[in-house]
Amino acid sequence: MGCSSCSTTSTKDATGAKTGGGCNNTTGCSTGGCNKLNTFDWLSDMSLPAENRFNIVEVRFKNGRKEFYRNSKNLDLTTGDSIIVDAGSGIHVGTVSLQGEIVRLQMLKKKIKETDASILEILRIASEQENDKFKNIQERNMPTMFRARQVIQELKLDMKLSDVEYQFDNTKATFYYSAENRIDFRVLIKMLASEFKVRIEMRQITLRQEAGRLGGIGVCGRELCCSTWLSDFKNVSASAGRYQNLSLNPAKLSGQCGRLKCCLNYELETYMEALKEIPQVEARLKTRQGDVFLRKTDIFKKIMWFGYEFDNNWIPLTVEQTKEMIKLNKNGTFPESLSNLAHITASEHAEIAKIKVPLNSDLTRLDQKFREKQQTKKKPFNNKTTTNNNNKTTNNNTNKPKNDFKKEVNPVVKTVIKPTDPTLVGNVTNNVVNNTLNTVGGDEINKKPKRKRYRKPKNLPPKTE
Repeated sequence: MGCSSCSTTSTKDATGAKTGGGCNNTTGCSTGGCNKLNTFDWLSDMSLPAENRFNIVEVRFKNGRKEFYRNSKNLDLTTGDSIIVDAGSGIHVGTVSLQGEIVRLQMLKKKIKETDASILEILRIASEQENDKFKNIQERNMPTMFRARQVIQELKLDMKLSDVEYQFDNTKATFYYSAENRIDFRVLIKMLASEFKVRIEMRQITLRQEAGRLGGIGVCGRELCCSTWLSDFKNVSASAGRYQNLSLNPAKLSGQCGRLKCCLNYELETYMEALKEIPQVEARLKTRQGDVFLRKTDIFKKIMWFGYEFDNNWIPLTVEQTKEMIKLNKNGTFPESLSNLAHITASEHAEIAKIKVPLNSDLTRLDQKFREKQQTKKKPFNNKTTTNNNNKTTNNNTNKPKNDFKKEVNPVVKTVIKPTDPTLVGNVTNNVVNNTLNTVGGDEINKKPKRKRYRKPKNLPPKTE
């Protein structure tokens, strides 16, 4: 049968609408995105005799839940086939996800023995009518979940319902929920059973499992690992972020589940191996110019940046130079400064010069871009002259700031005059008054008054001879 759920090839139904025909790949969906927790059977090309084939099959159910079933009837199965299995309390429909020798490896990984009595059997391959019936049953999942959430709010239970799954025989419904504390939901089960007329099973899941069932897009732009391939959740501690020189900000280190991101453990071993060669600076280092503090460490380039207490300039040192400086401090000898350390070769200088980058260069670049935008928005100062219709040029003083008017007006100089010579006093005061009249508003005073135009009065009586 193969994959039939992705939209790689399209077919038309009875109404003429296009529907996904699937890539028909028997080893798994070739797109890798139509199935949650999709797996690739890299042993599918190995042909083995039918009597030697491994008779246990991995079956996938709703939202990536997988279990192992025994093919005791030796059915001719293909990856992607819908089968009917024994669910213990009835029958259920699942999809074959893996078969053959790779299932043996999966069981070894999950520590499940082949002779385990909990492995149930495959009954038969599902027919088209049974598949249609199962699709109609799945349509009840969402309305049931919404109604169950309303009942939970009415009972004021501190729990979060994330998913509902009906069994194929329509006799049992499994409710998946998450809660921090223990909850007494006996009253809830009675209300749900009386309303939906099925047997109720409450199954608690963790927050990471809940995020995997719901799915989503991470900050990296890809689908969540827990909903695509990650099934074993390991403990993640905040020290993993500290070893990788990440800012210990809970908002950045936590995923959509509210817990620390699982990807913090992916490269932790590589960082731990690289940190073995980097010395630990437990206290401040001393030079004759002052105390030196460790500001930053590049683990893979093996370069450590140091700086003085009230200095924003960081000086890079290699791991060997840092070890030598620590050794000198232990012996009681202090170098002159960081830049004048001994035994610095020319190649090390060249390497440090390439790596030396101004601090917060990305922020300064953004600030410069923002300033350029502000300068383009500002209007240029208008010093141009405008011409009247009479071809006379006049200055636009209206656009000038107030400070320019102050500069044009000459300040009045206060003079101290002794009363000994009265004639001198009179001459000087007259000159001062004349100067002030010429400087402050002198143009308005010296202007001649405009003559009023004579206008004939209207409605005059006619002249009489």
